[in-house]
Amino acid sequence: MLLRPFMKVVGLFAGIGGLELGLARAGHDCLLFSENWPLAARVLAARFPDTPNAGDVASLRALPGETELVAAGFPCQDLSQAGRTQGIGGRKSSLVEHVFRLLDETRAPHALLENVSFMLSLDRGRAMARLVSAFEERGYRWAYRVVNTLAFLPQRRERVLFLASRAADPADSLLVDEAAPRPRATALGTHAHGFYWTEGVRGLGWAPDCVPTLKNGSTLGIASPPAILLPGGGVVTPDIRDAERLQGFPPDWTAPAEALGRANWRWSLIGNAVSAPVAEWIGGRLEAPGRYDPARDGAALEEGARWPRAARCDGDRRFGVEISAFPVWREREPLHLFLDHPGKPLSERAAAGFLTRTERAKLRFEPGFREAVAAHLESMRAVPRLAAASRLAVR
Repeated sequence: MLLRPFMKVVGLFAGIGGLELGLARAGHDCLLFSENWPLAARVLAARFPDTPNAGDVASLRALPGETELVAAGFPCQDLSQAGRTQGIGGRKSSLVEHVFRLLDETRAPHALLENVSFMLSLDRGRAMARLVSAFEERGYRWAYRVVNTLAFLPQRRERVLFLASRAADPADSLLVDEAAPRPRATALGTHAHGFYWTEGVRGLGWAPDCVPTLKNGSTLGIASPPAILLPGGGVVTPDIRDAERLQGFPPDWTAPAEALGRANWRWSLIGNAVSAPVAEWIGGRLEAPGRYDPARDGAALEEGARWPRAARCDGDRRFGVEISAFPVWREREPLHLFLDHPGKPLSERAAAGFLTRTERAKLRFEPGFREAVAAHLESMRAVPRLAAASRLAVR
């Protein structure tokens, strides 16, 4: 099979460059960024010094004429379960309309979008309906799929990858790879377990040998960063450098942002980012497509049908697709060995609040989990007592 030439990419809503970094690792060349947030733009300027940033996408009048792939991790705040859930018409997520405006000006043959998986069900799938209709109106075939970062790294993070093309069948790139996950058998005494310490009544965040989704802070109180119960019983929040690595970035990738804002804003930059290894995988498939097997086709999707976790349009009809969220399964160290930095002990207040909420919950917890967090809480309470005793002894 002849390999496709590497593509010229424009990155819209580029953030800190997760999509573009992954595509570059697969050999593609980014011509231009569009990123308006000064902190993210500072990171882009430091990490991609030869690539210009057009700033606000609303002020970008046209794409470079040689653009072959438009990559857009468009804002998810209105689509996320952890955000405002205002839908595709919300102030942030409606910015995706600029993608279509720019494609009308410059007919780039390919587009790659990324967003939260909750968009498939929010507002009865209105966001996905808008995307597929807009691309179909412009003569693009499309395919999408939920992909889990856990296929590559110890972070459980499901996102929709949406690939549209006027020049090829996107299913040949997005819907040909599938692997069976091979998680380890875990126990509290031998492996780390991640969880959202701001939960306790609900149970979205429990994650054996991995962390739950790294997220931006939210009005619903889902934590960024999460907590990790270590095999020795300590409870920590991961160091920002390990959080960057959990997204596939080199450590200190977001450090340039500290020149413009507080250090903890780096968590927002990481929580909003696209996992670089996911982008690298699809970038490799764009360069060397496979051949989609129509036997994966499920039922035809009628207008108004519920959106499945994977689907495609062959240019005529829409089909659900039977495929998992794991295009590959990369072997990796256990989470507690993956972490290069000790992390910060979960505070007394945070641990106490979590345990109080679990007392009201009807959730089942791993045997010994609450006891381990309680032991950590007692150790945190002992620190000021020991310090006070030490001061008295000196006197």
